[in-house]
Amino acid sequence: MSSFTPHRSRQQAGFSALLRGEWATFRSSRVWVLTMAASVLVTVSLGLLIAGGVRSTCVTGKGEGPCPAPLVGPDGTAVNDRYYFVHQPLKGDGGIVARVSDMTGQMRMPDAVPGVRNVKEGVVPWAKAGLLVRQSLRQGSPYAAVMLTGAHGVRMQHNFIHDVAGGPHNGPQWLRLTRSGDTVTGYESDDGKAWTEVSTVKLTGLAETVEIGLFATSPGVLWEGAKAFAEVTATFDQVALQGANGSWRRDDVGVSMESDGTTPHHPGGVVESGGKLIVTGVGDIGPAPVEGGLRADLMLTGGAVGLIPVLVVAVTFVTAQRRRGLIGTGLPGGPHPGRVLGAKAVVVGAVAFVAGLVTSGVVVPVGLAMLRANQNPIQPITLATGLRVVVGYAALTAVAAVLALGLAALVRRAVVAVGLAIALVVVPYLVATAGLVPWLLVITPAAGFAITQSVPTFAHVDVDQSLLGGYYPLPPWAGLTVTCGYAALALGAAMAVHRRKASRQAPLP
Repeated sequence: MSSFTPHRSRQQAGFSALLRGEWATFRSSRVWVLTMAASVLVTVSLGLLIAGGVRSTCVTGKGEGPCPAPLVGPDGTAVNDRYYFVHQPLKGDGGIVARVSDMTGQMRMPDAVPGVRNVKEGVVPWAKAGLLVRQSLRQGSPYAAVMLTGAHGVRMQHNFIHDVAGGPHNGPQWLRLTRSGDTVTGYESDDGKAWTEVSTVKLTGLAETVEIGLFATSPGVLWEGAKAFAEVTATFDQVALQGANGSWRRDDVGVSMESDGTTPHHPGGVVESGGKLIVTGVGDIGPAPVEGGLRADLMLTGGAVGLIPVLVVAVTFVTAQRRRGLIGTGLPGGPHPGRVLGAKAVVVGAVAFVAGLVTSGVVVPVGLAMLRANQNPIQPITLATGLRVVVGYAALTAVAAVLALGLAALVRRAVVAVGLAIALVVVPYLVATAGLVPWLLVITPAAGFAITQSVPTFAHVDVDQSLLGGYYPLPPWAGLTVTCGYAALALGAAMAVHRRKASRQAPLP
């Protein structure tokens, strides 16, 4: 062991010397330094240009004006909470059973004839009808519900962001919801006799008296990047309550008013007929990744363009020195080429990380401040998420730089390496921004942009599959891991190739 330690110390000292040398080389080039500064300037300028140009207005009961602050759920997420509710107060434990015997609806489709409304029969995939218990009628309050959906079978959802799948049913279905203290359990059945539990949830602090009943709601139909009117009508029969036996109360929870302040906009309703309750509703109960306001990652929309100068610097950091014969050959007295590439990767990655950190550390908070100053609604963002967006973009910048460096070490021409880096990192992002082939953000290094996602992509909410709509196919850290994998593969392959070349050039003993 003692004979190995000095050798290892010499290796460490040698690598430290390489790092110092590569850093001195980088900072001695005014072109590289200015190009990295240009990367910061480009992304910050584009982000602040977007922030300064956004003006959001909404039509409310008081007319057109600034949009209200987003409604938030129990965990602080922006949510939608609008539905038609036929309910009774339930004191203590109890439950409700009903069969959803039919679901129909209407959807507004693009007009075939200009000016003529095109409404067709049908329900959207996430139309919901079922049983619901909640703390109160106040929007955003805790709730749990078991439901039949338009195309996703039976679901158990609670507190807006949580969703558990039941059976893949799309026909008549029995549902049961029970409350025991803070615990709410949802069940499904094909015949009302044999029951299967869908899920059990705990609503901490649930009041002794809650509201329990039947609900119906339907998010808008998605077309042309926006949501148009859609409603659902559900027929409930075989309704039975345990622990509540009062008269039905009817509330169109969250209904908005027309500009006159008195006319409900797309109201819901209920009809009682022959022991059946036919409930019609519009809206949604769930997260609001789009309607809840502007996202923090919108400020980094220009990040892909801003990465181009970083990729150019990373490539030329290899090719410029290779042309001058400054990359080690592995010959006696010279540094091993693999260690040289490693030192270059550390230097260019560190410089890129700092540039990315300055970029996101400026454009995100300043851009959000500008949006708020212009009275735009902003998606709620926690400190942890904000830090992940800022530091995550810096990490993405560093990893992309290392990827470009590895590509440059593998190919002979700088222009080819730059083209490859842009094609792998920048182009898929720009294409996905336009809503085209979003799966490119799964299989290419552009997947790393998911680390800047400030609002989660919820599986139980249909959104336009574009980055402008906030859609990322991978979670934040999974996306960055894909980019890291590409960078490690490129750098590792480059080291292996140069190591093999060095072994051929080394003199025989």
